Amino acid sequence: MKPLIAIPIGDPAGIGPEIVAKALANSEVNKAARCVIVGDKKVMEYAIRLTDTDLKLNIINEPEEGTYEDGIMNLIDLNNIDMEGFKFGEVNGMCGKAAFEYIEKSIELANDRKVDAVSTTPINKESLKAGGIDFIGHTEIFGALTNTEDPLTMFEVRGMRVFFLSRHVSLRQACDMVKKDRIKDYVKRCLNALEKLGVREGTMAIAGLNPHSGEHGLFGDEEVNEVMPAIEELEKEGYKVAGPIGADSVFHLALQGKFNSVLSLYHDQGHIATKTLDFERTIAITGGMPILRTSVDHGTAFDIAGQGIASEVSMAEAILLAAKYSPNFKTSN
Repeated sequence: MKPLIAIPIGDPAGIGPEIVAKALANSEVNKAARCVIVGDKKVMEYAIRLTDTDLKLNIINEPEEGTYEDGIMNLIDLNNIDMEGFKFGEVNGMCGKAAFEYIEKSIELANDRKVDAVSTTPINKESLKAGGIDFIGHTEIFGALTNTEDPLTMFEVRGMRVFFLSRHVSLRQACDMVKKDRIKDYVKRCLNALEKLGVREGTMAIAGLNPHSGEHGLFGDEEVNEVMPAIEELEKEGYKVAGPIGADSVFHLALQGKFNSVLSLYHDQGHIATKTLDFERTIAITGGMPILRTSVDHGTAFDIAGQGIASEVSMAEAILLAAKYSPNFKTSN
C-alpha cells in the first residue's frame, strides 16, 4: 500500500488551498502516496474551481473511508470557515483558528497511526495570534501536540540534508548558543532522527561558525573552544562526525555526497545554502518526534493568494518526501 499522508490546508486566506489542489492533480504525487486533506469543504471547492483542476471532492470522517484514485480528493471537512467573513490575502483570526484546527486534526490522525505522515502548508503568525492561538508556528504546535520538548528542523533538497543548531533567535544569541554540550546533544539527536528516516550510513559534518572556521582562533575562538572539543568527544564515543568545515564549502561537499548531513550552526547559514540551491524544492522535516512531518518552506503569499497562480512544486515535493521516508520511519517506532 502507498503511504497515507494527511495534509492540512493551512491558512485558508493564503495559497495553501490552491497548492493542495494542484498537488493532488499531480500524477507523480498520486503514484507515490494516498492523501487525506484536512480543511473546509467550501474553501476547497473554491480552490478546485480557481485552479481549474479536475478533482472531485469525497467527504470522509476517517482516512479508511477514502477512495484513493486519480481525480478524487478525500477531505475531512471541519466546516470552520464562514465565507461571508472570508477574503483571500488578509490577516483574519477566523482563518488562524481554522488553520490550527486543521493541524490539530492531522496530528491526531498521525498520533493514532491512522496516517503515516503529515505534510503541512503555510500558516500566518498574525492570523494565529488574532485567532487566539498561543503558538508562533508549526514547530511549536507539533512539539506541544506530540509531547516533544525540542523538535529538530531538517531541510532536504536534492539529497542534501541540513540540521540547525538554533532557529529563530538573533545572530548574537545564535553565536552564544554554540556550546560544546549543545553541539553534542544536537548531533546525537540528529543522528537518531536520521536513523528513524532510514539513513544509517555516512558521516555528519559540523559547519564552522566563523570565516574559514576561525583559522585556529585568528578571528573567532568558538571553533577552538567549543566546536572542536565537541567533535573530539563525539568521535571518542563512536559517533561519525567531521569538522568544523568552513561554511563556504561544507554544503557543496554534502551535495556531492561526502557527508550524509550538515549541522548548520545558525538559522540563515543553512537556509541560504539550501534555498539558493533550489528554493521550491527545499523541504522541511521536523525530527525528534514520534510522528513524521514534512512541510513546504515558504509562506502564505497573501500578495498572490486567490489568483490561482501559486506554484505547487514545493507542496508536491513535501508529499513525495513524506512518502519516501514514512515506510522507514514507521518500522523504526
